[in-house]
Amino acid sequence: MEPLKAILIGAGLRGSAYSAHAISNPGDLKIVGVAEPDDFRRKEYQKKFALSDENCLLSWQDVFTRDKWADVVMICTQDAMHTEPVLAAIKQGYDILLEKPIAPTAGECMEIAQAAREKGVKVVVCHVLRYTPFFTTIKDIIDSGEIGEVVTMVHNENVGNTHQAHSFVRGNWAVTGKSSPMILAKSCHDMDIMQWLIGKKCLRLSSFGSLKYFCKENCPYGAPLRCTDGCEVDCPYDARYLYYEGDLGWFRSAAAGHADPTDAEIDAALKSGPYGRCVYQCDNDVVDHQVVSMDFEDGVTVVFSMSAFTPEVSRSIKVMGTKGQIKGHQELGSVIVSDFTTRKDREIIIDATGGHGGGDAGIMHAFCDYVRNDSCSAGISEVAISASNHMLCFAAEASRLDGGKVIDMTCF
Repeated sequence: MEPLKAILIGAGLRGSAYSAHAISNPGDLKIVGVAEPDDFRRKEYQKKFALSDENCLLSWQDVFTRDKWADVVMICTQDAMHTEPVLAAIKQGYDILLEKPIAPTAGECMEIAQAAREKGVKVVVCHVLRYTPFFTTIKDIIDSGEIGEVVTMVHNENVGNTHQAHSFVRGNWAVTGKSSPMILAKSCHDMDIMQWLIGKKCLRLSSFGSLKYFCKENCPYGAPLRCTDGCEVDCPYDARYLYYEGDLGWFRSAAAGHADPTDAEIDAALKSGPYGRCVYQCDNDVVDHQVVSMDFEDGVTVVFSMSAFTPEVSRSIKVMGTKGQIKGHQELGSVIVSDFTTRKDREIIIDATGGHGGGDAGIMHAFCDYVRNDSCSAGISEVAISASNHMLCFAAEASRLDGGKVIDMTCF
C-alpha cells in the first residue's frame, strides 16, 4: 500500500514533530509539499524531504491554487491562523491533521466541524494526550470498572516556570489577542482528556485565575528591558542562561527560528527578538494560573488546575471512584491503583519517552490508520468531538472574566 501523500502547512516545532513520522515510518506517510513563509525553514524542509521547488510554497493560499495534489494536509500554523486554511482544505476534499486548538473562537470551531461533516472529510485535532500510554492506561482502568464509578477527578497541568516564561510570557502565546486565552492555547488538551476519561457531559462550571507574577509590578529594581542589556539581577528567567546553558534545546530553536542554531545566532536573537526581553516587562496578558471547577452528569465533580509555578512540565491526576482510586504522574511514568476492598496498591510503570510522552508518535499512527483504513480508534480526536470539548475552554474563560460566574453548559 502506498504511503499517504501529505502537505505540511506551517513548518515550526509542531510541524517538525508530526512530519518526523514520514522519516520513521515511510510506509505510512510521505511529505510531498510544504508551505512556510520563513525562507530558512522552508529550505530546511525541502532538503529534509527532497521536495521540488514547485512544491515548496510561501503561503497556505498557494497550496489551494491547484487541484487536489495530495491525500492529506497537516495544518500547524499559529492558533489564530487555522480557520482559513482548514476551510480551504475541506473545500478541496483533503483529510486533515489539525494542530490544537481548532480555532480561537467558539463560532469558528463549530464552523469548521460543520464544514467537515458536510463535505465528509476527516479532520483529526492534535489532542496528543489521548494517544499516550499514560492516559490510555488510565482510561482502560476506568472503563474496566476496577475503581467502580468515578466520583471525583483532580487534574493538574504543571506548565513549568521556564516553559511559561518562554512560551506564554516572551513567546507566541503570550497575548490573548494574537493567539488565544491560556485555557484554550495550553489547556484544551486537559479539558479534552478529562471529558474523554470520564465519558460524560459537563453540566456547569466556574473558573478563577489571573496573571499574578509575570508583570511589571514584580520587576526587580534596576532591571533593564532586556537580559542582554547588562542585567545584574539573580533571576531564574535570565535569557542568557535559558538559551545558552539550559537543557531544553527547543528553546534555542524557537528563539533563533530554526533548528540547531549557533551561539552567535542565539546572541543576535536575544539582543533583538522577543526571547531576550525581561519577563517582567513584556506585553503578555495570559494568565499564569487558573482553576476550573466542573459538575458532570451523574454527580461527578472535577477540579482542574493549571499553574506556571512548577519545576516540571508534566501532568498529574487523581481519579477517585466508589471502589478505588487511580493516582498518576506523567513525568514519573507511574500509575498507582488502590483497591478499597483489599487495601492494596498496585503500580503500573509506563514508558513516557518521546514527544508529549509518546503522544506525537501515537497520534500519527492513529491518523494514518484512520485516513487509510477508516479505522476509528476509541480515542480518535475527531473534530466534532474536539469542538464540543473546546466549549469547556470558552466557558471557563467567560466565567473567569465574569468573576467566577457559574456557566450552564447545556445553554452555552
